[in-house]
Amino acid sequence: MIDKLGTTGLAGVVLLVAGIAVVAAKEPIVAVGIALTLVGLGLVAKGLIGNVMSMFGMA
Repeated sequence: MIDKLGTTGLAGVVLLVAGIAVVAAKEPIVAVGIALTLVGLGLVAKGLIGNVMSMFGMA
């Protein structure tokens, strides 16, 4: 998976985890909510991308 992300994607993941860690240091419940929201958003994006790619015959 790391090779598919590239350096920019990997840096984005690191910043995302660091941001959640900063929030978790003060408010763990809020950090869990943010993490769940981001995971849900990622799953929705993956589903949309998969549908569009299948419409074009790429998946």
